[in-house]
Order: sequence, then C-alpha cells, then structure tokens
Amino acid sequence: MSDRVVNQSTESQTPSAADAAGEGRVAVAEKPAPAKTRGPVDALPPFKVLLHNDSVNTIEHVVDSIIELTPLDHGRAVEVTLEANSSGVALVLVTHQERAELYRDQFQTKKLTVTIESGE
Repeated sequence: MSDRVVNQSTESQTPSAADAAGEGRVAVAEKPAPAKTRGPVDALPPFKVLLHNDSVNTIEHVVDSIIELTPLDHGRAVEVTLEANSSGVALVLVTHQERAELYRDQFQTKKLTVTIESGE
C-alpha cells in the first residue's frame, strides 16, 4: 500500500481546456513522519536511592519518613532502616534519575542523608 494520497479533479472538461486552466493535475501529499513519543518510564536508566546511617535521627523518625516519602510499606521501611543502622547504608528503592533526585531532596528536608547512584 502506498504512503501517498492522490487528489484528482472530478470536473468534466476537455483535456485541452483543463490543461490550460491548470486543472486536471494530480496533487501528491507525502504522509508526515510519525511524531516521536516518549517511551515508558521503565525504559529510562535505573538509579539507586541509598539511605545512610547517622547518629542523630531516631529509628522511628527514619521509618516514618520512608513511609511518608516512598511507596514502601511499614515492614519494608523497618527493614531498610535497620539495614542502614547496622551496615551504614541501605538500598531504599530503584527508580529513574529525576525521581531519585526528588527522593534525595525530600529526604534532605527530613534531615536524612540519602544519595543516588547509577543502577547500571
């Protein structure tokens, strides 16, 4: 099937009269290229959101902040908090860069230290 659209005049004129008047010509319009669409978020490079331990914030404050700022439930928030408390750092979640930067900034408002790094 052709990607071209053809329009022809349907008026009945003699060929010489149509040619003289500029009618009877065929107009060809090229089909425009499809617009580029943005792919799904899953196609973006992954970034890790890492929670670091500190000696200032309570475990309750950290758990509450994780629940408030992320989609993690209470049980997972406790696991992440305890891992950061025992090993010094814990993986909170993996997302795309823009959202990871947003999480980092939001955790900073709660006086918590979060860093991001490429997940690749």
